[in-house]
Amino acid sequence: MLLAVLLPFIIAIFIPLLSKWKNKLHTGFFVTAVPVVIFIYFIRFIGPGFEPVQREYSWIPSLDMNILFYLDGLSLLFVLLISGIGSLVAFYSIYYLHKSEQLGHFYVYFLLFMGSMLGVVLSDNVFVLYTFWEFTSLSSFLLIGFWNHREGSRYGALKSMLITVFGGLSLLGGLVYMSVITGTASIQEMMSQQELILNHEFFPLILGLVLLGAFTKSAQFPFHIWLPDAMEAPTPVSAYLHSATMVKAGIFLVARFFPMLSVSEWFFIIVSTVGIFTLCWGSYMAVRQTDLKAILAFSTISQLGMIMAMLGFGTELAIFAAAFHILNHATFKGSLFMVAGIVDHETGSRDIRRLGGLMTFLPITATLALVASFSMAGAPLPIFNGFYSKEMFFEAVYNLDGSVAGITALLQSLFPYLAVFGSIFTFVYSMYFFFGTFRGKSNVEELPKKPHEAPIGMLVSPMILVVGVIVIGLIPDLINKPFVEHAASAIGGAEIAKDIYFWHGISPAFIMSMTVVVFGTILFLVRPKWASIYNVVPGVLSLNKFYDGLVDRTERYSTFITNGYMNGSLGRYVRLILAAILIVTFGVMAFTGGFTVDTSNLSDVTVHELLIAVVMVIAAFGTIVSKNRIAAILILGVVGYGLAMLFVVYRAPDLALTQLIVETVTVGLFLLVFYHLPKLEKTNESSMTKSLNIIISVAFGLLMTMVAISSHSSKMFESMSSYFVDNSYKLGGGDNIVNVILVDFRGLDTLFEIAVLGIAAMAIFSLIRLRGKKKEE
Repeated sequence: MLLAVLLPFIIAIFIPLLSKWKNKLHTGFFVTAVPVVIFIYFIRFIGPGFEPVQREYSWIPSLDMNILFYLDGLSLLFVLLISGIGSLVAFYSIYYLHKSEQLGHFYVYFLLFMGSMLGVVLSDNVFVLYTFWEFTSLSSFLLIGFWNHREGSRYGALKSMLITVFGGLSLLGGLVYMSVITGTASIQEMMSQQELILNHEFFPLILGLVLLGAFTKSAQFPFHIWLPDAMEAPTPVSAYLHSATMVKAGIFLVARFFPMLSVSEWFFIIVSTVGIFTLCWGSYMAVRQTDLKAILAFSTISQLGMIMAMLGFGTELAIFAAAFHILNHATFKGSLFMVAGIVDHETGSRDIRRLGGLMTFLPITATLALVASFSMAGAPLPIFNGFYSKEMFFEAVYNLDGSVAGITALLQSLFPYLAVFGSIFTFVYSMYFFFGTFRGKSNVEELPKKPHEAPIGMLVSPMILVVGVIVIGLIPDLINKPFVEHAASAIGGAEIAKDIYFWHGISPAFIMSMTVVVFGTILFLVRPKWASIYNVVPGVLSLNKFYDGLVDRTERYSTFITNGYMNGSLGRYVRLILAAILIVTFGVMAFTGGFTVDTSNLSDVTVHELLIAVVMVIAAFGTIVSKNRIAAILILGVVGYGLAMLFVVYRAPDLALTQLIVETVTVGLFLLVFYHLPKLEKTNESSMTKSLNIIISVAFGLLMTMVAISSHSSKMFESMSSYFVDNSYKLGGGDNIVNVILVDFRGLDTLFEIAVLGIAAMAIFSLIRLRGKKKEE
């Protein structure tokens, strides 16, 4: 299972090598094999007797960050969608993306995203889950911005990352709270201790943080605005990220924590309300769009809202319908995105106002669009799998518990009407997509390309998905017992078994479906007569304008603040840094009683110690008053060598030796570098600046003195020295305690110190090269 998750990352390393053969064989053929292998491995788990599988791999045990993988019905559903749709999208991209594109970059990003999504849905450790969660945001940013020469692609990529990473940070806060409260990072162990979380005073905050992360990732209102702009990505990216995988990560998160969070009434209020409103708003706004992918983007928002609402309802039927619709949506929406890509590829346009009558030129594509569009609309025919889950949605929303009171009762009374309203517009945009593109008057002369049917390679993937739509519709039991029921049971935390059949009789759900068909057909036929309503709602109001204004103000204010102190004066930078340290450190010490002086356990000061200290103080003052850089460096070296002498006096020969070596090398380097600098010149600083320098330097020196004295005089925590003395040899295998601490006990700290030095070295090297180029110019 670990290899299955790591396989995309491993193959991504070799993509630059494989892409060199693209003139002989398209890189996509190599990449397609990866999700196919993963799909074959996991599909063997499907069956009536499926039991959850758990695997544990050691990673960072000291931080409770072992890699825990948990495969149950829910994660199996998502794994098969990620790998199955991924296989079809990778194959589709072979014929969509030309060999002249940067295929190496595209497929590296693609595989990184695939591996990240697999990690999200399989992880049982919350911190590992969060790590993969943020990798999905990063890799999707790269995929959306693949055509980075386009301003729209760069804008959409940045917008998606800002919003989803903001939600990711909120999610991290919720996960940390839950881990601290339960004392474990395992999701399954958290579930077994859910009472601790539910009864904790921070539960409302946890609920809000987790849902915020889910809503931003799954494009729920008002965070949905990133999804339409993400359509600037190549169509294979849209078909993969925005129909079956990334946008459903938030759905997965809510489903995974459903048994724990759904106990709260606020879970129902927040999730169902946000979901149902997103359904209505997304479907309403989809009819306004003129770009095929924009229509599908808002349709995805509405469908995600419907799934989220069903999870919010929390009944067995709603949970089952949610799991079923996750599968159905991936089949018809994935195929529709590919159809939109085919239309764009073969006509050169996605503007529905310029399209029309394409059924004559693209008969196979039109047939695929017909089945997928009517399935998305929930048309009442047994060959459309979307009808089944839509019917279950209506039944679930109609049969909500009526025994409650207050705001919950009010919402439950409104939800059926809102569900019908949103579904009516779902029917309208489905018909709008199909008939506006493939029926009506042909406008071939207005198209950049003369349309013709796509090559068979580009049709294979949407064909397979459309076959899936029909097979699930005609034989729903084929996937119900061995697959969907396991996913629904994993969400609900208990066994959920439902029968899927076409005819339910004349029920409220059937009447709601017929209402949708009738009113949806009427609204579609007279659409030009009422389309002007969009000038009123939303009119001039736009969440995109709010987002753009917020980003613009943030940039302008940040620039203003930064320019206020970044004026090129090193003196000002040093003053600001020291002043900040003074304020923060002094404040912390004042509030925690840090200013403590205890001389009861100090040893006597000897004459030679005093002499060394006096020499160091005189040398320190000498560096300040010296008017020659070389002299100042040599005098400063006296301070360093004096410190080495103190280490000798205090019987720390290893530290003394290290100090001597470092001091010698440092003085040598300083002399080498400062030799090339211009001579010191007297600055014309104002008396106020000079006074400020004196105040800050004296205050900082006194503060550091008090920190040193207080650190010895007050012990807020038990000393760790005895632990290192007892375990340096036993655990670290070394006699030198200091070296063992640096290399073993604080190895991670030392690693990052080396990394910082490496980054600084690269920055200095860049500056040197830049200076050399300027000289050449």
